[in-house]
Amino acid sequence: MSENTELQTAISSEHLPAGGVCKIAVLGAGAWGTALAIHLARVGHDVRLWAHAESSVLRMQSEQENARYLPGVKFPENLQVSSDLESLVSCVDAVLVVVPSHVFREVLEKLKQSIPAGVFDGLPVAWATKGFEPDSLLLLHKVAEQVLGENANLSVLSGPTFAAEVALGKPTAMVSASKDAKQAEFWAQIFHHQSFRMYTQTDMVGVEIGGAYKNIMAIATGVSDGLELGANARAALISRGLVEMMRLSQALGGQAETMMGLAGLGDLVLTCTDDLSRNRRFGYQLAQKGAEVNQVIEKIGQVVEGVKAVRSVKKIADNLALDLPIMQQVYDLVEAKITPQQAAVALLARDGKAESS
Repeated sequence: MSENTELQTAISSEHLPAGGVCKIAVLGAGAWGTALAIHLARVGHDVRLWAHAESSVLRMQSEQENARYLPGVKFPENLQVSSDLESLVSCVDAVLVVVPSHVFREVLEKLKQSIPAGVFDGLPVAWATKGFEPDSLLLLHKVAEQVLGENANLSVLSGPTFAAEVALGKPTAMVSASKDAKQAEFWAQIFHHQSFRMYTQTDMVGVEIGGAYKNIMAIATGVSDGLELGANARAALISRGLVEMMRLSQALGGQAETMMGLAGLGDLVLTCTDDLSRNRRFGYQLAQKGAEVNQVIEKIGQVVEGVKAVRSVKKIADNLALDLPIMQQVYDLVEAKITPQQAAVALLARDGKAESS
């Protein structure tokens, strides 16, 4: 493993404020944003969690928990909730964005408008959002560069994580990726705490591809299990899905070896094999007789990022003439062009080929 791809975090506190405690704004109070805010507060940071709906804020302030997404997990005293973005991000040391990919640009634009230019210069900004921008098909670091500037201090955080387990303090490992190794190290140090490990990376493209594509694969494995095709089929889908992830990553400038790390294989295995994954549950329920895409999404009650991701990847694959057969079947399935049974038959009917191709 080279020094420039994934380093075990061993960092001094030179990039942190005195005492190692930061004022951190977390933008997005869904399950994932709330879980990360709880963890950062547990570390000892002064955390400010932003939600756009005042009604949600009032409820969380009253109950001191996010009962909708993480019932029973109480907020630490050093976690405050607000819907006033301008006030919330004033005088912070760092900003973490955790909103769905389709509103990522909008939230960054609001963030930029809320912080004076002089204060914004040098401010570390990271995101734990996974996916592509639906309209532009851009990876999110490209969106961030367009909105905040190419010289902004940008990082992406990803890896095999479920919000509920992070909120409960269960052992977790993630990866922090940035073109600037010092920025990746900054976030690794911010998150480090007992059973929580953060590794560093410089391949932002690969990390973002892994985070987006694994949701597509989770739908595929959910469908396979919903059809009761067995453990062999699930293992085959995960293995071949990893090949597709590598293929797309390399086509967009990422490093193939990144897919063997936490943001690739790690996240892929987690999301494809556990029912805490809403994308896997979506695929499983879609495989049931008579199920329709919109009805299943409504039943799950949260954003199913894999549906958005597969539509973006389909366009990218067509533009680049990439062969991504599992993605194609998932796309046809969510667009109601085929049934789950037809998707399974189409994959099984493919001609044999060399495994490395």
